[in-house]
Amino acid sequence: MASTTSEAASRTGAPRPRFVFQKHWARSLHYDFRLEIGNVLVSWAVPKGPSKDPKVKRLAIHVEDHPLDYLLFEGTLPEGDYGAGEVIVWDYGEFEVVGPTGHDAAVALDEGVLQFALHGTKLRGEWAIIRTRMGGGKRENWLLQKMQDEFAQADYDPETEPASALSGKVPRRAR
Repeated sequence: MASTTSEAASRTGAPRPRFVFQKHWARSLHYDFRLEIGNVLVSWAVPKGPSKDPKVKRLAIHVEDHPLDYLLFEGTLPEGDYGAGEVIVWDYGEFEVVGPTGHDAAVALDEGVLQFALHGTKLRGEWAIIRTRMGGGKRENWLLQKMQDEFAQADYDPETEPASALSGKVPRRAR
């Protein structure tokens, strides 16, 4: 992905960690947001999908980490399995931490706020994910928000870009 190589990554020679948004028709349609941190994909379920509109905050429910080999998974999880349903790679690319505490994503997540820049095929620019106290302790809720920059887009709906960024596939139907 030569077009997504940053000056910082080229200076150090180190590749940036990767991210993916998988569109997932399980019990209900949602988007799974995953960041490569360490040796796992730290993951959130985003019921309404990402918004490029900085005025919109999306609920992001922290779920179990996934193995790295799940990063570009597309296919159908069989009935009876956890998460049964169709999955496409809605967007993918690389990301870099831009704040607030250094460049260690794991530390920032532990502290409850991670600011990052996405270098994807559909999603670009700066974003933040912020832990909240919503949910009464039943689940770990976060808010995903686009920061105001040249990639921001008012009134954005991810359903306007239904195709997989990996395969170009447009799923037949929602479950």
